[in-house]
Amino acid sequence: MTYLDGAAIVLFLLSWALFAWLTDGARRFGRQSLTRLMNRNRALWIRNSLKRDLRMIDTQIIAGLQNGTAFFASTAIIAIGGCFALLGATDQVLRVYADLPVAIPGGRAAFELKVVGLITIFGHAFFKFGWSYRLFNYSSILYGALPMRDELERAPERSEKLVESAIMMNVLAGRHFNAGLRSIFLSIGYLGWFIGPVVFMASTLLVLAVLVHRQFFSAARQVLADNQAATESQSGEKS
Repeated sequence: MTYLDGAAIVLFLLSWALFAWLTDGARRFGRQSLTRLMNRNRALWIRNSLKRDLRMIDTQIIAGLQNGTAFFASTAIIAIGGCFALLGATDQVLRVYADLPVAIPGGRAAFELKVVGLITIFGHAFFKFGWSYRLFNYSSILYGALPMRDELERAPERSEKLVESAIMMNVLAGRHFNAGLRSIFLSIGYLGWFIGPVVFMASTLLVLAVLVHRQFFSAARQVLADNQAATESQSGEKS
């Protein structure tokens, strides 16, 4: 382990924090992130569901969100198990390193330390996905407590509080799910450390650039931005 390795891990952590700050903020680069735009659509979905007497479609949407979260939580557990298996095969991996035409710095202790770091990343992802699954469960309960249309007219203030609670719980669940995905994506950049610190820094910056592009400059983000602009223009014309 060298000072360059230390610089690479600091860059990795700073990139992680920077991306979290960019996506969770209200407006970056003069535009909202894909995550923020989706949070707005979560609120629109729940409010629109109040107009329906039968909400089986909405409960299926929540169930789909939970199933996706459970899938990634299981994937994180499998990845952690694979990392522990990798620790048990350190000697074989080092022999493979020795046969490679490119010299890879570090020894047994350095390799095991890098694997432990990878386990930590996947462990963080698992806890985020696990908590997100729990929050989606709470969100489904709060959704079930939403008033019917006739109750909306009788007690509008109480109904509005129930709606806001369901929206915020769903947004929180999505936020923790996105944090888990962030860990999974950045673990791809972390794999570059097994080759060397320079590759580690390059792969981290590459992954960061891809994630920033998806959040602020992707076609998916543009679709939501156009939808929001059209909705706001229609509401302005009505007013």
